[in-house]
Amino acid sequence: MDIRLYNTLTRQKELFKPLRENEAGIYTCGPTVYHYAHIGNMRTYIAEDGLVRALRFLGWKVKRVMNITDVGHLTSDADSGEDKMELGAKREGKTAWQIAKFYTEAFFKDYKDLNCLQPEVVCPATDYIREMIDLGVALEKKGFTYAIAGDGLYFDTAKLPDYGKLAGKAHVEGIKEGARVEANSAKRHPADFAVWKFAAAGEKRQMEWESPWGKGFPGWHMECSAMAMKHLGETIDIHCGGEDHVAIHHTNEIAQSEAATGKPFSNYWMHIRFLVTGSDGKMSKSSGEFLTLATATGKGYDPLAYRYYCLLTHYRKQLEFSWEGVEAAARGLDGLRALAQKVKAEAGTAPHSLDREAKYFKDFTSALADDVNLPAALAALWETLKDNSIPAPQRLAFALAAEEVTALDLFKDAEAGELAPEVAALIKDRETARKNKDWKRSDELRKELLDKGVLIEDTPKGTKWKLTRG
Repeated sequence: MDIRLYNTLTRQKELFKPLRENEAGIYTCGPTVYHYAHIGNMRTYIAEDGLVRALRFLGWKVKRVMNITDVGHLTSDADSGEDKMELGAKREGKTAWQIAKFYTEAFFKDYKDLNCLQPEVVCPATDYIREMIDLGVALEKKGFTYAIAGDGLYFDTAKLPDYGKLAGKAHVEGIKEGARVEANSAKRHPADFAVWKFAAAGEKRQMEWESPWGKGFPGWHMECSAMAMKHLGETIDIHCGGEDHVAIHHTNEIAQSEAATGKPFSNYWMHIRFLVTGSDGKMSKSSGEFLTLATATGKGYDPLAYRYYCLLTHYRKQLEFSWEGVEAAARGLDGLRALAQKVKAEAGTAPHSLDREAKYFKDFTSALADDVNLPAALAALWETLKDNSIPAPQRLAFALAAEEVTALDLFKDAEAGELAPEVAALIKDRETARKNKDWKRSDELRKELLDKGVLIEDTPKGTKWKLTRG
């Protein structure tokens, strides 16, 4: 089935026409693994997961590639400051490699808890240094680079006539020294960016490699171009990421990729808007204060309540975060699950098959085909499950099919089944700790239970528990 996607490059919805018939190659910018991913980051990954699921539901084959930034992402867009991995290592007294491993595993735990599909290819940047060096050599041979002594090899943006087309030429011309791109008098133009950074004299970095330009490490933008082209070809179908990547990161990916190959880098660019807080604006890790999925689960919320919260707002609209909103989403998800299970009970053992000609199915697929409109698809699901004029077996078949896209575990009974004896014992121990006002022990047991997949909620009527996974 055809699908129309909003393309940031053309600023309009377009009919998706892939490079290979019925196949979509998608590259999504992954996490920088120097700290936990915050819930704003996870909104982006939920939206990208929705795209992948929608395409597959509509009949497309999908190959998705995601990078893991474990080197080269500096604290400044001006290619200055500390590498975030080195910064994380100093913060925690570990090696940069240990930091990368720990936070990569933490990220994928959250990712799995949100029912996001594992990408077909996951690329740690440190596994692709050779490819990034080769890309830098190609750019140098074509005359797109220049070296700054003691600093690095830079891309000369003035040599690419359409530099900045993703963000808009006016934005590029408006880049000011000391704004997003800080002063560097040695650069030919403020927008020029690092291809390779030289190891600083007298400084021993944990992550550095030999190159034709000397020992150092790749510029942050290089990894995505090198990985995307290695796994998806010199031109790819769809490139996704957060809206903050438009002006700098994705603009520079386009520049270096197209300068090296002479071909379009990506035909479609999809960007997910920010999750914002009412008072502080965009959520960011730079301040050291941010909300994670563990913050939500620690309050007793099912991770999928946050997924549901995100699915209620289209990816091209900002989502304002509030705990009241999460609470409402949790209640909504509980209601949707109860409705789905009611329909299942009504259907009983009667055979159920999906009616693809039914209006409700067409409404659902039309929503997905219209720029992955998951809020409209969810509305169609709600309406169908509540419509008693549709035979229960048909509604059940539709709900089971819709679950392939929504991934909300609609048929999971949160408190069904027997708890393992050791888990039940931990809950009992925690209740005892609370009665004794041993709050430290109580919190420790809550975390231990969460690690075992059990959410604890303390209510005026006593302790309740929910399974985080079915």
